[in-house]
Amino acid sequence: MNDPQPATEALSPVKRALLEIRELKAQLARAQSAAHEPLAIVGLALRLPGGVKDMEGLADLLWNGRDAIGAIPADRWPLDALYDADPDAPGKMTTRHGGFLDGVDRFDAEFFGISPREAASMDPQQRLLLEVAWEALESAGQAPGELAGTRTGVYMGVGNNDYGRAIYRHHELIDPYFGTGNSYSVASGRLSYVLGAQGPAVTVDTACSSSLVALHLAVQGLRLGECDTALVGAVNLMLTPEMNINFSKARMMAADGRCKTFDAAADGYVRGEGCVVLVLRRLSDA
Repeated sequence: MNDPQPATEALSPVKRALLEIRELKAQLARAQSAAHEPLAIVGLALRLPGGVKDMEGLADLLWNGRDAIGAIPADRWPLDALYDADPDAPGKMTTRHGGFLDGVDRFDAEFFGISPREAASMDPQQRLLLEVAWEALESAGQAPGELAGTRTGVYMGVGNNDYGRAIYRHHELIDPYFGTGNSYSVASGRLSYVLGAQGPAVTVDTACSSSLVALHLAVQGLRLGECDTALVGAVNLMLTPEMNINFSKARMMAADGRCKTFDAAADGYVRGEGCVVLVLRRLSDA
């Protein structure tokens, strides 16, 4: 006895075509919905100037109008030897101010399974990303150790390499860990490695927009199904004076260390440090 024909084969060609059109429309609607699916911030951690180490500290800074800009710390570089109000003075900077973090030289390498020797060659920006990303996962209620083998993407903005340039000047300090410790790509790759994550690992350098572009790529990755969880953020530390000198020569630095946006008195901007990491998921998954 022959098997009965599928129901669609018993239909006329016109009806089969209509069914196919209906299915294609449904597929298109699902694709369009996924491309615009809302996303949820399920975790967040940060380090910002003014001693800000969490969202409560940030809220206090903003609502109370506290000023997080201060004098360049003495342990960064000898400011008096490098400052000159004349922007044409060779090798000098025209600013004494910035937004700085405390304790960027401190790092619990053993916690992340990193040897003291390797940690010494690691850009403090990589160290800070590890710490802040770990805290962001904890704030999301996600045990970092449970992400091994998951489709977790890492998208980080990094656009400065003061630490690597400083080591370059001392050839005797270049060891086997120098390359991985100061590569932009490793800033995201190391985090993926520590977590055992198997999603995209991308480091973005588009200057001042690095964090926004990293966020854009993370959103795309989630909506396209390239990852199910995304760690997205950025880091910036000012460890050596070269960029301040460069920006002073370009007349980019405000002499009083204050941005005066849309003001006729505007004469430049002030640089700042920080690190922020978000944990994102599709709203339907969150």
